[in-house]
Amino acid sequence: MSRSEELFRQAVELIPGGVNSPVRAYGNVHEIPRFIASADGPYISDVDGNTYVDFIGSWGPMILGNNDKRILNSVAEAAGKGLSFGAATEAEVEMAKLVCDLVPSIEMVRMVNSGTEAVMSAIRVARGFTGRNKIVKFMGCYHGHSDAMLVKAGSGVMTAGIPDSAGVPAGCTQDTLSAEYNNLDSVQELFDRYTEEIAAVIVEPVGANMGVVLPEKGFLEGLRAICDKYGSLLIFDEVITGFRLSIQGAQGYFGVQPDLTTFGKIIGAGMPVGAYGGRKEIMKLVSPVGKVYQAGTLSGNPVAMAAGLTQLKILRDTPDFYENLNANGDWFYTEMDQILTDHQIPHCLNHIGSLGCVFFTEETVRDYVSAKTSDTVVYAKYFKYLLNHGVYMAPSQFEAMFLSGAHTRERELKKTLEVIDACCSELK
Repeated sequence: MSRSEELFRQAVELIPGGVNSPVRAYGNVHEIPRFIASADGPYISDVDGNTYVDFIGSWGPMILGNNDKRILNSVAEAAGKGLSFGAATEAEVEMAKLVCDLVPSIEMVRMVNSGTEAVMSAIRVARGFTGRNKIVKFMGCYHGHSDAMLVKAGSGVMTAGIPDSAGVPAGCTQDTLSAEYNNLDSVQELFDRYTEEIAAVIVEPVGANMGVVLPEKGFLEGLRAICDKYGSLLIFDEVITGFRLSIQGAQGYFGVQPDLTTFGKIIGAGMPVGAYGGRKEIMKLVSPVGKVYQAGTLSGNPVAMAAGLTQLKILRDTPDFYENLNANGDWFYTEMDQILTDHQIPHCLNHIGSLGCVFFTEETVRDYVSAKTSDTVVYAKYFKYLLNHGVYMAPSQFEAMFLSGAHTRERELKKTLEVIDACCSELK
């Protein structure tokens, strides 16, 4: 790891923590970050020439696998015409039409540059539409790093042990209310207290930033009913689940339609893209036609649109893609669960389709509190063993594993299960 070690020594002097996002930090697993040189299919390679089976996939968007040649060709063609115009393009219109066609709850959509920006904008629109200020979020759900959302957030915030964030004025979070995931009573209590003040409820339909936490039966439906009763909007943060669980995202998978939806990098095939959308009567409040201001010079970047259009069309035009991907996920996580059980390793393995996470706890993980019972010391040992045996996982207990269409049972998944089996022997 000499080259990665040298790069990290340089990086910590130039970049806070040596990384440009906390989820890339390896401090909690007592390792040096691997500096990546390339990726292809289900594999990723570092600057020292080590190759790993990749279960991060750029945190989700590489659903077809890394470096898909069809996407690369579309990017090269678009880049040849110019990298950025700061003006309207045909590709933006095509992307908007495609997203509206694929997701039933979306009649109008606005492109942005990240999931954080999408959430920030959707919340502003919800407040503008309802004339209310308060937002309900759930402990352990991560909605980007905008000030109002860094309250009991998941993901890197959980890993670092930071309760919220320094630098966020109290006034920015005074209208953010926290409820318990999978607990409708906790939501109802907030509405009882702030009956006509809550603009929206925002939720990850599958909690994928505190590990993977599935919605219990009736939870999403209950949120829909509560929002309808009190005239609040329901926002689905589908930065992780959008176009991953199904071509219609989690809302299609579970059959629950939100009023607004946010998307992230999967609609740019891994390039810096985000989007938010919903009913026309809501989205027509966005400038320049409405009173809710939101802008972005690089929004709808033509190269990013080309990449995203290619990926979404492949997913749309491959009827059995999700069936095969989710079947591989079910098989893999079931086999993984059995290995841990056979070795008598205390654990809870949550999974849905291609998303999964193992928690080293004896509790059933159904919310933020139970997720926090996981033994992060054991996870660090688990992570280090897998990394040093060619399996690239998130350096955090509280992140998801992502399978792609490029992972095969016969090669990558079988190899990973063999490594996990050997790791369990060491953990015991």
